Amino acid sequence: MLPAPIDAHETFSALVADGRGGHAVRTIEVGPPGPGELAVDLRASGICHTDFDSLSWGHPHVMGHEGAGVVAAAGEGVTGFAPGDRVLLNWAVPCLACGACRHGHRNLCERQNPATTPPGSPTTGAAHAAATRLGGEPLERSFHLGTMSGRTVVREAAAVRIPDGHDISWGAACIIGCGVMTGFGSAVKAGEVRAGDRCVVLGCGGVGLSAVQGCRIAGASRVVAVDLFDARLEMARAFGATDTIRAERDDAGLAGVAAQVRALFAGEGADVAVECTAVPALGAAPLAMVRNGGTAVQASGIEEEITVDMRLFEWDKTYRNPLYGGCDPAVDLPRLLELHRGGKLLLEEMVSRSYALEELDEAFADMRSGAIAKGVILFGD
Repeated sequence: MLPAPIDAHETFSALVADGRGGHAVRTIEVGPPGPGELAVDLRASGICHTDFDSLSWGHPHVMGHEGAGVVAAAGEGVTGFAPGDRVLLNWAVPCLACGACRHGHRNLCERQNPATTPPGSPTTGAAHAAATRLGGEPLERSFHLGTMSGRTVVREAAAVRIPDGHDISWGAACIIGCGVMTGFGSAVKAGEVRAGDRCVVLGCGGVGLSAVQGCRIAGASRVVAVDLFDARLEMARAFGATDTIRAERDDAGLAGVAAQVRALFAGEGADVAVECTAVPALGAAPLAMVRNGGTAVQASGIEEEITVDMRLFEWDKTYRNPLYGGCDPAVDLPRLLELHRGGKLLLEEMVSRSYALEELDEAFADMRSGAIAKGVILFGD
């Protein structure tokens, strides 16, 4: 059979946001991979708060940024993958040449990372949009991935191969690429949790439960999970929390929770506290949970102005606002896969429910109400 012509496009169903708060299942056209690219047939896409926020980004795009699937085709020059390989995807693709990359912060690449590079920059990978069309017009993809679709085209560096024989479901695999790595890394890499540490995790959705697991795997002696919902606190215990605190909505800055944490720790604060609530008003809350010299991590990616009482920094506290948990996907995604394979990192248990493309509104409602830890969209078999 002759190879498909370079301009051949196939059609797939996808969730397309209009940029003004709406979305719909549309038929998109996806072209073949270019040099150094892979075409990946998605089998699962994670659903998270960033996807909900993307509804109002101001431009049409294919939704979704957590995905796993099967390589359908490899472009010229690709050496690490072949059709049929199972892969999970990530959006933090480094250029390896900018200042951040040269200094070991590949998750903060200033040229190719959609979270750190200004929109429309010619170095962000805008050319990928040409591979995806809607009604014949180029269509962007969320975080250069657009995983809520039957197929995507990505750089080779955006994929990590799932080892042969690794028994992991598509739903569990897809969530590793963002939510799990962000939470785990925020605890283990940004928070630098060490054996014997006392930790607090604020918010027990997918990111928070991953942070709880990171604390457990790092050897923390106590892990206090905080959430509004009893069901999520029960899940947190199953994932490694030693103590739980049910928060109240009228507890400003979680000051009451901070007092309970100190009571649990004989009047002292925690060594590390990780905020995973995605509530801007709680951006400084982990500072109130840690001891003098402790580390507070804000994993939610809050990007708006908030007021912070500088007394919360007393004394010698460290506050970190990591992107992607401070992880390097090429190194840390395989590590997470190996931890899952060894039974240490629970992933299947984190996926509460699967949905069809047409059920996105229901999935968002479940996520925002706290009814689920993690929801995924499944495609095909």
